[in-house]
Order: sequence, then C-alpha cells, then structure tokens
Amino acid sequence: LTPAAWRVNSMIDSLIKPVLELVRAAGQATLPYWQAGVAVQTKADDSPVTAADIAAHKVLAAGLAALDASIPVLSEEDCAIALSERQQWTRWWLVDPLDGTKEFISGSAEYTVNVALVERGEVVFGVVGVPVTDSVYYGGAAFGAFCRDADGAIRSLQMRTAPQDELVVLASKRHSSPEQEALLQGLAAQFPRLHLLNVGSSLKFCQMAEGAADLYPRLAPTSQWDTAAAQGVLEGAGGQVLNLQGQALTYAAQESYLNPHFIALPQQAPWREQVLASL
Repeated sequence: LTPAAWRVNSMIDSLIKPVLELVRAAGQATLPYWQAGVAVQTKADDSPVTAADIAAHKVLAAGLAALDASIPVLSEEDCAIALSERQQWTRWWLVDPLDGTKEFISGSAEYTVNVALVERGEVVFGVVGVPVTDSVYYGGAAFGAFCRDADGAIRSLQMRTAPQDELVVLASKRHSSPEQEALLQGLAAQFPRLHLLNVGSSLKFCQMAEGAADLYPRLAPTSQWDTAAAQGVLEGAGGQVLNLQGQALTYAAQESYLNPHFIALPQQAPWREQVLASL
C-alpha cells in the first residue's frame, strides 16, 4: 500500500465499527414511532418529516460529532449550510437519518438510516441500516461490501452479472417520470425477459449489492443524502453509479443538493454497453 492508501484504510478501520453502531442506534430511535400513527409535517420542499426523522438525526449528529469533531456533518435534517462554508470541507459525513419517510409513514418496513463518509466529493464508505430487521449494509470501493444481520453474522456481498437475455430492474415505489417510463419501455423491448421490482428507499442499491437485481435507473429527482451511503455499498460489491454522461456520481459541494439523473449497474456485465447506449 502507498502511504496515502494506508492512511485511508486506517481511517476506515477506526471509523467503520462505531458508525455501524451509531446507525443501529439511530434506527432503534425510529422504531417507537413506526406503525404508531406518527404526526407528519411538511418541509419547505413539500417532503414529509416526522418525529422519527428528528430522533434519528439527533442520535447521528451527536454521535458523529463525538466520534471525530473535525469532520462536519451534512444531514437532510440540518442542511442550511452556506455553500461558501461547504466548499472549504475536504471530508464530511453525508447523512439521511430516515430515507423512505413515505414508506415509514405508510407502515412499510422499507425505510433506512444512511451515513456516508465523503472525501473530496467521492464516497469513502457508506452504511445503510434497516431498522425493522436490525440489519446493516456497509461498504466502499476500497474494501468490499458486507451485510450484518440481527444476530451479528456478517456476509460479503457481490453484484451478479445476469444472462444477457434477462434483466431485473429496480424502480422506486413512489417516484417516476416520463423519461424513466420511456427508458423502461425501451429496456423491455431489448430484454424480453425483463423483470421489474418496486422497492422503497436506498434498499434498491442494497438489493443490487446482494445480487438480487441488476439495474436501477433513476430519471427522477433525488438528493445527495438519498444515494451516497448506498452508493458506497454498491461500489464495494462491484457496482457503479453513473450520470447519463457515463461519469461517476459524485458529491462535490454545489448550491443545490439535487443529484443529476443516474443509473446504477455492475462494473462488468455482458449487457452493460447495450443499456448505456439506450440512455
């Protein structure tokens, strides 16, 4: 290892275990509100927020600050931070305390707690907790991807490369667009054995990392905190998240927190170029 790589690996080793525990604790803080008729408020962007979002945010904000006060925290629930300040950061936490709030409100188990460590706009590692099952996914391009279940058993994750005539495509349960529907229709014409799965929150990326799906196109709005942690898991499992120009999705400071449209797919698959050409 180069000295720089050694420093990065040492940093990951020192941070990953306590972050796993923090994400689990934040998930547990949401459970008293789950399926309990929690009150819902509407934020300025018309997205919903509940007491569970705030409870998880408080656990993560305090815990990450205690872990290393030199690393700033950018959370969906505390994001009114000037661009001029964020542009000075070289390393920061990118946090979604409760991803899939609409799933949570409906009583679905498909919501997650997301924490990513970002350095110079690139994900170093991400942690995605699933509170209802007490499982947690984590990974990064430098060290692989893993899932720890409620019993503490850990298994490694690897994306599959599906047969060229079969494709399992993930879609959001609640968010689409005319562009996305057109893309799905085009894929169905190219791949007669196409299967469409509807999954909520960042679990879509985790399903891919586990080898249960092949492709996740998102031609509808997302924010940086929606994707960063799960992107780390996917990259550790041999996947990529690309914008529609074929470049890796990054998180450099910008005025808006919105992501460009993207597609998540394996780094290697026989059908990869065919799908990218259809964009």
